Amino acid sequence: MIISGSDMDLLNLLLISLLLAAPSSAQQPTERQTFTCGGNLTGVSGLLGSEGFPGVYPPNSKCTWKITVPEGKVVVLSFRFIDLESDNLCRYDFVDVYSGHANGQRIGRFCGTFRPGALVSNSNKMLVQMISDANTAGNGFIAMYSAAEPNERGDQYCGGRLDKPTGTFKTPNWPDRDYPAGVTCVWQIIAPKHQVIELKFEKFDVERDNYCRYDYVAVFNGGEINDAKRIGKFCGDSPPAPIVSERNELLIQFLSDLSLTADGFISHYKFRPKKLPTTTAPPATTAVPTTTNLKPTVALCQQKCKRTGTLESNYCSSNFVITGTIITTLSRGGSVYATVSIINVYKEGTLAIQQAGKTMSAKIMAVCKQCPLIRRGLNYIIMGQVDEDGRAKVLPNNYVMSFKAKNQKMLNTLKTKRC
Repeated sequence: MIISGSDMDLLNLLLISLLLAAPSSAQQPTERQTFTCGGNLTGVSGLLGSEGFPGVYPPNSKCTWKITVPEGKVVVLSFRFIDLESDNLCRYDFVDVYSGHANGQRIGRFCGTFRPGALVSNSNKMLVQMISDANTAGNGFIAMYSAAEPNERGDQYCGGRLDKPTGTFKTPNWPDRDYPAGVTCVWQIIAPKHQVIELKFEKFDVERDNYCRYDYVAVFNGGEINDAKRIGKFCGDSPPAPIVSERNELLIQFLSDLSLTADGFISHYKFRPKKLPTTTAPPATTAVPTTTNLKPTVALCQQKCKRTGTLESNYCSSNFVITGTIITTLSRGGSVYATVSIINVYKEGTLAIQQAGKTMSAKIMAVCKQCPLIRRGLNYIIMGQVDEDGRAKVLPNNYVMSFKAKNQKMLNTLKTKRC
């Protein structure tokens, strides 16, 4: 008999339910273990689960668990079952795991039925937080935590802090055999102030998927896993192009699921002065000013709006790429300020996106109100620049066009393109 992945999840859920309901001895029957919304958990090991597990978790909830193991140990968290509303960006229902209790580094965000490998804190404290919205729900999650020695390495333990001027890091088992299934590694590279980090992948082979949903390497500017600061998400057998950080911190996350594995990767990094030009910077001819006081001028806002290039040629030079419906417009000082109800995000960068339930929106400023000409109620593909505060700026030479269903295929292709 062949058991599918979904059938296996149901089987696991049934076994877990039976285990939770089982008495501790024949003479002393106990009640089923119940899980509440959050709490403080201590000791060398234990279980935590979503409120009401294995029943459907409640809507509009925010539950926080603080785990503390004995001093000198680290926390290892292993998900036994997870079933939350599925979304590629985990925007609606999700579980966040942090190293430490307050202002800790986020180790990962998880949703759907994807079960990550062992998650390891860098201290004796870990924080787990589950958030649900008002809509679709599932059976939630159950996880086990345990204490481990900080220097225990091996297949399930990898990652760490890298602060030497040059260095190398690699997946577990490299190069002798494939990386193991069910692993989460986080490397944090920290350079001195006024220096940046150059990262190069020498060899790269991670389970291939069009959307890198299963095994992947994600690289972030700064010291935390934050989608708004993600430089790229990579899988397959082609090494990513060299990456240069914006500032003096870079975070690399490697995650493998519980199925197929591959050779893995080896990567090298080095520090260098910030003033040197970066290989990832756009050419000077396509640079766009992003100052907050940018004002329309006669030279900038020519009567005839000219746009050059194609979707593909403009994609990489833009800070953000979205499709959306214009829901409000306001003309002021020769510019147009608009609110866009987002249909899809293809390249987010540092664009500030507001969310209310499942509805996402963004504020944009079309510097010259006639170029591009955007009208309320219509759908557009919008590419532009983002200032330091996360505000979108669209200039006459930025690419904006009406969004049609036929554009979807090209945009999906561009989403996986490495700039």
